[in-house]
Amino acid sequence: MYEFAWWWLFACLPLPLLVRWLWKPAQDERGIALRVPFMREFQREEKQAGRSWASWLTLLCAILGWLALVTAAARPVWVGEATALPVSGRDLMLAVDLSGSMQEQDFRVNRRIVDRLYATKVVAGEFLAQREGDRIGLVLFGDQAYLQAPLTFDRKTVRTLLNESAIGLAGERTAIGDAIGLSLKRLQDKPDKNRVLILMTDGANTAGTVSPLEAADMAAIEGLKIYTVGIGSESQQTRSMFGFSLINKSAELDEKLLIDIAEKTGGQYFRARDTDEFQRIYKELDRLEPVEQEAESWRPQQELFRWPLSLAFLLGLLAFVLRLETDA
Repeated sequence: MYEFAWWWLFACLPLPLLVRWLWKPAQDERGIALRVPFMREFQREEKQAGRSWASWLTLLCAILGWLALVTAAARPVWVGEATALPVSGRDLMLAVDLSGSMQEQDFRVNRRIVDRLYATKVVAGEFLAQREGDRIGLVLFGDQAYLQAPLTFDRKTVRTLLNESAIGLAGERTAIGDAIGLSLKRLQDKPDKNRVLILMTDGANTAGTVSPLEAADMAAIEGLKIYTVGIGSESQQTRSMFGFSLINKSAELDEKLLIDIAEKTGGQYFRARDTDEFQRIYKELDRLEPVEQEAESWRPQQELFRWPLSLAFLLGLLAFVLRLETDA
């Protein structure tokens, strides 16, 4: 059916009459000519009759054009049939580390060496695509934690926002406690059962105002289950001018902290050394029972203001042309 989003703008319809009443019309300054009857007088009267008809047509176009303009300003929309949204699912928040260490290139995706954030985007994107019926939110954290997307059924938008994130966007350090606290705040008013946070990081807590373990204690009290993912490959042997050396690219990863956070909240810790190990999270989360939520519906809307706006433009142009002919 048709609706007007700003229906109150129809109160502007009497505005031209109000202007006509408040402002006096301009005086006709043309002089009075002496009329002498002869044959061409009849032709002049016919022209005056034509001008009178054109004046009325001009007035009609102006009235209809104003009506169309006000109608366009009131934003007419076509509202479609109600579409039922999923009424069962999980409230799932995804927290992704954007600190400087995520630029370490120790992952392989499609036979190409990529950095940790890129690998996280690929795997998390596939994960989001499979979460039909779940409400997904996105938190990005570095020096501080930021809510990038509130809980929503629009998984495509969440995935787009994740793909647009960049290393260092939230700072160079890692505020794990703040990320947990912000996620808990956004999930606090949701049903207690099956509120899940997936925390992905490759470092230790080096920033923030909230201790990670204190935040985990609050999450446990509120019934928030946290799955932690430690990102980064194991030690690698590299050749140097002095022979072979062992480099631990995940030396900064605080696995004990991530394990403690998961255990306190009834979650689980995953060690993501490569993209294959990310897949284990899918199976674990699929074992969770979905929580019943209040039924929600959505009605698609299509904006229609372009049509009355175009009509108002055409009528105004026609009135302008008729006015020129009348004055000629």
